[in-house]
Amino acid sequence: MNLWEKEIPYYDESIDFIPQITAYPSTSKGAVVLFPGGGYVGRADHEGPLTAKWLNSIGITAFVVDYRVAPYKHPAQISDAMRAVKLVRANAKKYGIDKDKIAVMGFSAGGHLAGSVAVHYDKQMYEPTDKIDKESCRPDACILCYPVIDMLEFRHDGSRVNLLGERVAQEDKELMSLQLHVTKDTPKTFLWHTSEDNAVPVQNTLLYATALANANVPFEVHIYPHGCHGLGLASLPEKLNPHVAQWKDSLDKWLALNEWK
Repeated sequence: MNLWEKEIPYYDESIDFIPQITAYPSTSKGAVVLFPGGGYVGRADHEGPLTAKWLNSIGITAFVVDYRVAPYKHPAQISDAMRAVKLVRANAKKYGIDKDKIAVMGFSAGGHLAGSVAVHYDKQMYEPTDKIDKESCRPDACILCYPVIDMLEFRHDGSRVNLLGERVAQEDKELMSLQLHVTKDTPKTFLWHTSEDNAVPVQNTLLYATALANANVPFEVHIYPHGCHGLGLASLPEKLNPHVAQWKDSLDKWLALNEWK
């Protein structure tokens, strides 16, 4: 279904794309709002629908968001992400989920988008459009898979350019360097990465985990020694990595521990 009912903030009629959200219902009382990666220029299927179906297999209701990417720039992306959380919360009764158990999840640049909502939920990124925008967009938990976090020293160049443009003010780099905005009210977080990721350096996850620790926010982090960027579930034939694929079992247990199931 369409993410926005009427007016779409920052909409460009020259770009043939309408943001969408797709529901994958299950039996859980908690939901996961999922943002696939793609360097803010695309959305990877193996990190979106396939992950949602895996979440369904462990009993979790999921929602995949087809958010705006380049040539759109910030704040169109975070507006879509905030709206997605609000929309799921507004429809909690319809899907049989608890309004206070909505997590965001993202891979790579999608992880940056999920993390952006987790740290900037209290900022108004767009003008409210309808009654759905009266809902809170604060996630109750956050799941970050080899996420882009930093827009400074350990940045992923493509994600930064696609999100913020070629010429970026220092204040915008700092605004979207998520580790700088973690507070005691940031949602509890599950993170994983591989130490040899040569696209998005593992320091991104470590910076965010350190910020969470400093703010006394509960978190769980897994760093695997081997594996390339973009593994997703790490179980597809072309991306098979049985050791890294353990992250799914760990996340399953973490979701159960936090009463999402």
